Amino acid sequence: MSPPPGCPAHGSAVPLWGPQFLVEPAELYRGMRREHGAVVPVMLPGEVPAWLVIAYRELHQVTGDPELFSRDSELWNQWDDIPADWPLLPMIGRRQPSILYTVGEAHQHRHAMVSEALDGVDTIELRRHCERFADGLIDRFCGTGEADLIGDYAMLLPIMVLARLYGFPDAEGPGLAKALNDMIDGGADALKGQQHLVGSMQRLVAAKRARPGADVVSRMLTSEAGYSDEEILQDLMVMSAAGHQPTADWVGNSLRLMLVDDRFAASMSGGRHSIAEAMNEVLWEDTPTQNVAGRWASRDTQLGGRHVRRGDLVLLGLAGANADPQIHNDRSAHGGFTGGNSAFFSFGHGEHRCPFPAQEIAETIARTGIEVLLDRLPDIDLTVAATELTRRPSPWLRGMSALPVHFTPTPASGGVR
Repeated sequence: MSPPPGCPAHGSAVPLWGPQFLVEPAELYRGMRREHGAVVPVMLPGEVPAWLVIAYRELHQVTGDPELFSRDSELWNQWDDIPADWPLLPMIGRRQPSILYTVGEAHQHRHAMVSEALDGVDTIELRRHCERFADGLIDRFCGTGEADLIGDYAMLLPIMVLARLYGFPDAEGPGLAKALNDMIDGGADALKGQQHLVGSMQRLVAAKRARPGADVVSRMLTSEAGYSDEEILQDLMVMSAAGHQPTADWVGNSLRLMLVDDRFAASMSGGRHSIAEAMNEVLWEDTPTQNVAGRWASRDTQLGGRHVRRGDLVLLGLAGANADPQIHNDRSAHGGFTGGNSAFFSFGHGEHRCPFPAQEIAETIARTGIEVLLDRLPDIDLTVAATELTRRPSPWLRGMSALPVHFTPTPASGGVR
């Protein structure tokens, strides 16, 4: 496959996959910045060219100008060369009538509908769901004295809570989690995971259309905007993927930080303030969403000294921008704490930024999940050296593949607080 004129050339492009994402991508982004500057020519699987924006100012420019850097994937100048089984199709879709790919006024209306449906979630009820599901998951392993906090806990809790909020039966949560994880990782099971998710969402939408309830999907279906079942289905796909996986990694990355960094030791013995500090630091230093696909240039333009052609794919390098030395002050003199600074890109920016109610739901799930775990198992510790911990092989999301711990065995709570 040959890139069109102006696209990243094969010889200089950085492969956006490989073992560098399993260990410390921070060094990878530093190397990219040294060699290529603010906008990096990259190569996706199948030798598909794209640009990766890793500078804070340039990323702010891209996300703040939806007309020049559009969310309309139909603009992509590579579609003729993309095979039907390309593993990143679930991440870079075509002709999807979802909130993710709408632009302009249509997007504003869609964003308002989704925000209103999520804003209807009762915060007390949300926390109650989080506590109940967290207790139920912990009950499965608390008597054994050991667990993998990723596979046994973090990768299950968010979607179980979201499934309840959406109106799914509780039993479908684990299957939805596996499908979402497979789809987002972009591996061999990505398309299979997408198919499972679509089927589950279709059944849910049909059930709620026939019998609405006090849930997010029913509020979406009965919105005055009058979106079709297919449009609601597509938005649910986006909401599930964006709501589950990054939240699961937020939990996992925060727990890892608390277990390996002495600055957060108080969190392990009942401290609450340091949990919030650890979670905020993760959004700066170890953000669950590393890179996002994407935006498409609506016309030829200049970006960070690069000539970007009409139809080029522009990837949002959130982790790289968060670490931009132009804005990322050295906080070592202050122990590394972020001091509550929330100017990170972890929730995006601009009109396609994660809706505020969704951010609140994610934070409640993550923080409650961590608090319940530390309440139940206050003496958890790693069973391996911190240097032996590994990450999932994804350039998009930064999460642990496992977080093995041991603790004093405790009785099950019965899932009731």
